Amino acid sequence: MFKLFRYLKKIDYFFLFLILILTIFQVWLELKLPDYTQQITQELDKLQYNQIPEIANILKYGGFMLACAFGSLAGTILVGLIVSISTTRFSFAVREAIYNKIQGFSAQEINKFSTASLITRTTNDVRQVRMFLTFGIQSIIKAPIMAVYAVIKIIGKGWQWSLATAITIAIIVVMLIVIMCLVIPKFKKIQTYVDDVGRIARENLTGIRVIHASNAEEYQEEKFENANNILTKTNLFTGRIMAIMGPGMSLLMSTLSLVIYWIGAYVVGPGQTEGIGIIMTFMQYSVKVVMSFIMLVIIFMMLPRALVSSKRINEILDLENNVKSGKYKDNNNNTSVVFKNVSFKYPDAEDYVLKNINFEAKKGETIAFIGSAGSGKSTLINLIPRFYDATEGQVLVDGVDVKEYDLNCLNKKIGYVPQKGVLFSGSVKSNVNYGDNNSSDEKINEALEISQAKEFVDKMDKGIDSHISQGGVNVSGGQKQRISIARAIARNPEIFIFDDSFSALDYKTDKLLRKQLKSKIKNTINLIVAQRIGTIKDADKIIVLENGEMVGIGKHEYLLKNCPVYKEIALSQLSKEEL
Repeated sequence: MFKLFRYLKKIDYFFLFLILILTIFQVWLELKLPDYTQQITQELDKLQYNQIPEIANILKYGGFMLACAFGSLAGTILVGLIVSISTTRFSFAVREAIYNKIQGFSAQEINKFSTASLITRTTNDVRQVRMFLTFGIQSIIKAPIMAVYAVIKIIGKGWQWSLATAITIAIIVVMLIVIMCLVIPKFKKIQTYVDDVGRIARENLTGIRVIHASNAEEYQEEKFENANNILTKTNLFTGRIMAIMGPGMSLLMSTLSLVIYWIGAYVVGPGQTEGIGIIMTFMQYSVKVVMSFIMLVIIFMMLPRALVSSKRINEILDLENNVKSGKYKDNNNNTSVVFKNVSFKYPDAEDYVLKNINFEAKKGETIAFIGSAGSGKSTLINLIPRFYDATEGQVLVDGVDVKEYDLNCLNKKIGYVPQKGVLFSGSVKSNVNYGDNNSSDEKINEALEISQAKEFVDKMDKGIDSHISQGGVNVSGGQKQRISIARAIARNPEIFIFDDSFSALDYKTDKLLRKQLKSKIKNTINLIVAQRIGTIKDADKIIVLENGEMVGIGKHEYLLKNCPVYKEIALSQLSKEEL
């Protein structure tokens, strides 16, 4: 947990110092109360000697007690306010750090966590740490000071009372150890169970259409119920164990009070009214000692879950990003993409997904990739924007290894369209103008026209200002894909990467879109992954992949004659006459 304290600012350390000073002052005020109680009792003791108590002294000490009580109350309120501000700032800084860290993750790091787990760690785990600090900071400072000061005060007032207090504290410590041993293993599992519930709920919401269409509602309900039951039972177990603490502490406090009075009845002889003051004073100090340990017990009960949460947070913050930004910033326009003896395998995998890939793409060329499912097409083009880095060989852009590029500079050169169109909540305009495009309305309309999206966008209520729901659920798959393509066009990149981006388009739209790209966007490199022969047969080069290896490269007519794999794919889609 201490690792997270690096996100505290200088002002937060000042707050901590202020909390320390205020807490010490507050404890001093609280522990002055028994002294004034004893002073009042001593005045009342004069009655046994037929003396008249000094009312002025009683009122004075009573006034001091009220002042101490109100001062302690004000200190508690002020400390609580400062702690709340400080821990809120801290949780904000940690959440921001987690979010920024995740933003910098490559696909390799993202795959180590589920989406539900990342969300839980950013929200629930940070909240657990904040709750511990909110309730813990004051108690961690206050409890030891109060305990030490109170023990010093009660020493010498009667070994019998001191022994009774020590036994009570020992029972509390034993109870704490037993409970900690029972609940810590459960706390470690709770956060994982929370992840599972979140993951299943997310899957259910994402795939709700498929679930309805498959009549799988009962299956999903059972799946969620099982995960929810495990989480509920674990929470109930820890809740019941921790619920023992409240009654247990009350029983110990009441028992200690009875024992102190019982001992006092023997220690203080008949008629010794001055002994009553000693008993009352000792009672108050012993209560302070026990209360100090109770505060520590509460903190130790919250600590295991906070430690688990902080560990889960640090797993994200301490994860080293394998894709690191270089320093090279490109200034030339002689765009080219070269794969030189490139091989790649996924982390922790034994087999290579790509083996010895070699090709060159020059400005103005269209390079297409085709092959059976799992042949490595998408993996190959994902090496260019550095979603992964090549295991062996080099991927060169303008003659420079992509690993040496500043990532922002490299991303500006690339217009990437994934296989599945991704839209964000907002408007058509904000989606096309997403990121660092900063395009004018004229440029946005031009991009929509090229991507064949302008026709349906113009029919929407507000044109390019029309609302797009989260995930683009209020537009069709083909419309979503065309807006995604328009986003890439609006970036005015030097390299276009279409990762099977035309699969959601009909043949007519596909053909018109490629025609517009060729006529209106020139001097760029177009890298197209596709399954349809019709999409790629006019490409300058077609690269055929099979089991991660290049088994053919050339134009459509050449490959039909010289590449059996390509010919087989082509004949499965088109007749000989069409080819």
